[in-house]
Amino acid sequence: MQRKTPSCVVFSHGYEESDALRKLSTLAILVAATAFLAGARLPPQGPMPEPRPDAGQATSPTFPSSEADPPAPEEVPTPQPKPDLKDPQAPVPHPPPAPQAAPSKPGPTEPMQGPPRPPGSPESSQPPTEEGKPPGEQTLEEQHLTIEPESDAEHAECTAALQSLGVVFKEAPRIDDGNGCGIDKPIIVSEALPGIRLKPEATMRCPAALALARWMKDSVIPAASAALPEQGRITTVNQATSYMCRLRNGAGTGKISEHARGNAIDIASFHFEKGEDVAVRSRREDPTLTGAFQRTVSAAGCLYFTTVLDPESDAAHETHFHLDVIERKGGYRYCH
Repeated sequence: MQRKTPSCVVFSHGYEESDALRKLSTLAILVAATAFLAGARLPPQGPMPEPRPDAGQATSPTFPSSEADPPAPEEVPTPQPKPDLKDPQAPVPHPPPAPQAAPSKPGPTEPMQGPPRPPGSPESSQPPTEEGKPPGEQTLEEQHLTIEPESDAEHAECTAALQSLGVVFKEAPRIDDGNGCGIDKPIIVSEALPGIRLKPEATMRCPAALALARWMKDSVIPAASAALPEQGRITTVNQATSYMCRLRNGAGTGKISEHARGNAIDIASFHFEKGEDVAVRSRREDPTLTGAFQRTVSAAGCLYFTTVLDPESDAAHETHFHLDVIERKGGYRYCH
């Protein structure tokens, strides 16, 4: 009787075949992968990194030529005003355009006595009067001016300073020539300093006389000793005008002169013990010691007076110094 093969043997044989096929497939995959990897090679040159945006600035700097013009400075932006925090929806305002400079106006045909007033000064902002004329076109009568009062205490202090310097003067009654011309507490000076006559005698306010004495003592006398020692000491100061009721330059219209208020004096020349008088005239190009003396005392005058006009200022002052002590806003001075 023939024996049958057990089913378990058949199953084992089939399992061995399946296992062999799986191994063969795995081997084929490995062979294929090996062949693929063997054929893959790196490129001869790898990709280069992209340059940085500021790579051009990293190179060595190039110095400009010494003859080249320097680069123009960058324009600084104008700061914008902050919007109102109370209204967050409000648009940010734009800055107003820069105002254009007004074209310069031609100067007056007639020479002026005294400097232009600083911006904002009372005289420069006077409105037209009821006659409809600006101040520069009004007569003295149309301006309705008054005499400025002087403090008793300040006047006494000033005259005491004059006496300590040796100035020879005398008190005078109040002057009122109308239309604002006059001096509340005038004095008449006969000697600017001891031994130095003021010719003719000068009527003025005490502050003008004190400025004159200090200028002479601290600047004029030392300058004369250094520049003109052979002429000896100054014995006389010749003045052309002190108090006088008029407008500037004696014009028919315009602003009142500081001479009409006792604040000014005009110096025409200096008389020495020996030699000729030193007359005040144009000496800007004068190379002599006399020219140096006049230029020195003219420049020093601004230390004591608030206005100094010399022969170089305009045609109206070709033969004298105009010196005054007008009080201006902010201590402004004008010296030419």
